[in-house]
Amino acid sequence: MIDPETTAQLDDEARHILRANDKEGYTVPTKGLYPFQWNWDSALTALGIATYDANRAWQEIEKLLSAQWDNGMVPHIVFWQHEEGYFPGPGEWQSGQTPPTSGITQPPVAATVVRQLASSLPGDHGARVTPMLHALDRWHQWFADARDPDGRGVVAIMHPWESGRDNLPDWDEPLSHVDTSTVGTFLRRDTQIVNEAERPQNHDYDHYMALVQFGRNCQWDVKTIAETCPFWVAEPAMNAILRRAERDLVALALQFNLPEIARRATARLARLGQGFNQLWSDDAQGYVTLNLRHDKKDNRLTSGSWLSLYGGPENDNRAKAHYSTLMEWRRKISFTVPSFDPNDAAFDDIRYWRGPVWAMINWMIATGLAEHGRHDLAEMIANDTAALIAKSGFREYFSPVTGQGGGGKDFSWTAAMWLYWASPTARPKTETP
Repeated sequence: MIDPETTAQLDDEARHILRANDKEGYTVPTKGLYPFQWNWDSALTALGIATYDANRAWQEIEKLLSAQWDNGMVPHIVFWQHEEGYFPGPGEWQSGQTPPTSGITQPPVAATVVRQLASSLPGDHGARVTPMLHALDRWHQWFADARDPDGRGVVAIMHPWESGRDNLPDWDEPLSHVDTSTVGTFLRRDTQIVNEAERPQNHDYDHYMALVQFGRNCQWDVKTIAETCPFWVAEPAMNAILRRAERDLVALALQFNLPEIARRATARLARLGQGFNQLWSDDAQGYVTLNLRHDKKDNRLTSGSWLSLYGGPENDNRAKAHYSTLMEWRRKISFTVPSFDPNDAAFDDIRYWRGPVWAMINWMIATGLAEHGRHDLAEMIANDTAALIAKSGFREYFSPVTGQGGGGKDFSWTAAMWLYWASPTARPKTETP
């Protein structure tokens, strides 16, 4: 357990980081490496901001949703200002939006965050929340229309970046079908800021940029993307997060007297609940990635597999399999929850998403575990997260083996997760509404 003096110091440092990364209305993930507003980073960061400035927390969500496209999509990057040399910038995306944005989305955590804020902050939030719910309803409907046009009950991603878990080994096989012959050369800024051993490799970036070019060439037309994008994958984390978001949107819509939104969200949630079973693997005893273009499962587990518990009620047999595997992984490493199976040859404890622990994923997993009655496992994950931060600071992610921090420093959502959940002063918030 972390002592009170260290806790107080880390609380102060976390608040300092969030204020330093504040760009007057939105928060950057970290200076230099990610100098714009990122979708799920921003929404999750609002939870931390809310612990000391309620109005500023609401502004974070309002700013993000203000960049919503006419078709309902909320983009994964909003380029509110010019940043010389950032790659890939607005010129590579060519989204045609004002302000410039990327052409893809990210996991829709915003509805869940809005519900958290509405339930935990004092006051009548109706005037502020109602416009958000209309925007969130349009975004969730975009997922149903653009990323599940056939009504299978699972939404697809058209780019690894859309998952928010950019460099998972899960993407290696689907990316092998992406032609990179026209990508050309480019200069990455990330490897000039962060150790190359902690970032995706160049051949990964070739595939990422080929998919950006594909989207740009079809002007981000959702019908063309759904029919012909070479990367079209359903994965458990995105789908579980969307299920959770729809549940929270239903609750919010009923709370703020918006029955039509509640009705639409309920219908979408039912479809997602039925479709999610397609991602279950008997071989892996967990939820796995499904390459929809080739109808092929990747029978390996990731930290996203446990988000089924966060997404909704899980049947007892599958839940028990989750608990058992989680403890089996924990015995092989020092800190939970690694982003990829530590038993697999592709596991890399410090390279981006191929093994490291991420604080916000840990919060989601712990939330799901607590809601399924496993407060002991939820507490273990919270303690591991706190120990990582106490050991290595507010890094982007951490090695589950050594506890070493990796990626960006002074990272907003790590600071936010500390203030909202991992800090000993925040533990009453482990359970959510």
